[in-house]
Amino acid sequence: MASLEAKGAAVGAPRRRGRSERGFTLLELSVTLMLLMLIAGLSVPVVGRSSDAIRSRAEVAGFSAVLRHARERAITSRVSHTVVIDPTNRKMTVLAGADGEVRETRPLPERLTVEATPPPALTVRFEPQGTSSGADYKVRAGDVVYRVTVDPITGRVKNTRL
Repeated sequence: MASLEAKGAAVGAPRRRGRSERGFTLLELSVTLMLLMLIAGLSVPVVGRSSDAIRSRAEVAGFSAVLRHARERAITSRVSHTVVIDPTNRKMTVLAGADGEVRETRPLPERLTVEATPPPALTVRFEPQGTSSGADYKVRAGDVVYRVTVDPITGRVKNTRL
């Protein structure tokens, strides 16, 4: 007991805490919460823009997949396939053989617009040997524009973001 009184501590008095034992002040907590809210507020628009870009890329990939699939069918079945793109009615139709038997019809996504260079080239034909009539499309999905080309010699479909 004598040692406590010598140091100036009264019996029953609350003990003072050292700097390392104290908690955070209300000001420190408020500043931290404000910074977290600011970071969250800035990141939400970025995530929204990136999800639009992903959706656009997926829509263009779906467009290209129909062309690639028609090429594969032409090679494996040894029957020419033609893809007719109808932007007015918003659909793509895959026709097989000389008689033009309809194999598949797919709607174009609402956000997708297709322009051909030249405009009558909205039809591309894939031959059993792997060649094609060739095509060059400008595909717009939202604010994103892609160039989709079909090589006339190899029939390969290629996407390039503009």
